[in-house]
Amino acid sequence: MYDTPLSERTVSATDTKISAKNVQVFYGDTHAIKDVTVDIQDKTVTAFIGPSGCGKSTFLRCLNRMNDTIPIARVEGDILIDGEDIYDKRVDPVQLRAKVGMVFQKPNPFPKSIYDNVAYGPKIHGLAKNKAELDEIVEKALRRGALWDEVKDRLAAPGTGLSGGQQQRLCIARAVATEPEVLLMDEPCSALDPIATSQVEELIDELRRDYSVVIVTHSMQQAARVSQKTAFFHLGNLVEYDVTDKIFTNPRDSRTESYITGRIG
Repeated sequence: MYDTPLSERTVSATDTKISAKNVQVFYGDTHAIKDVTVDIQDKTVTAFIGPSGCGKSTFLRCLNRMNDTIPIARVEGDILIDGEDIYDKRVDPVQLRAKVGMVFQKPNPFPKSIYDNVAYGPKIHGLAKNKAELDEIVEKALRRGALWDEVKDRLAAPGTGLSGGQQQRLCIARAVATEPEVLLMDEPCSALDPIATSQVEELIDELRRDYSVVIVTHSMQQAARVSQKTAFFHLGNLVEYDVTDKIFTNPRDSRTESYITGRIG
């Protein structure tokens, strides 16, 4: 795809990280996603917005093959990350999910220590040769999750003992510990109070320096605050995709305008 390796080029925000073309998703006979084509940029926060049941989370789950875990789900079309087809039969979904991290709606720390929550992925994928390297990875991930200063003296304590906002930041730290290139977030703040939400939003803004971040949110205010690009979904269709400011101030499609102004949704 490129003449020079990634390490030797300067990555700009205009680089396409994920390219989806004519994506369809079926749950049995239900056509949940209809012919979605979109290019998602690197080092950018992209927000998926739309009414409940519009397909935004379903499409998000296509980007790391989470729909593979649903027996009746069928995905058609092409999804490329860095030019590689992630649905190619030779692609191992487990390895893909190390490259494409995911944070869910409700904080879901493992019933393990704070340290082991973060160390779990790097251990499985063989990213550390020894304990010292693993310690370094855990500290780096917790710093990226804006949690290190709060937990560095109690890494052996259970992750489930943290507050809701801390648990979600722990889950973000866990997701980035495997050095992913893409970070998917499915309504990551919906179970959090306003203060914790603000902390996670600040963190999302910092994370885009290193990752392509894709966030599903039911909050238009959140999309406006954290994203540079916004995609509006409605009834399984990608209606409109543009710079966030343009989506919220001058949408092209009347359905987008109706959603933004509260007439649908």
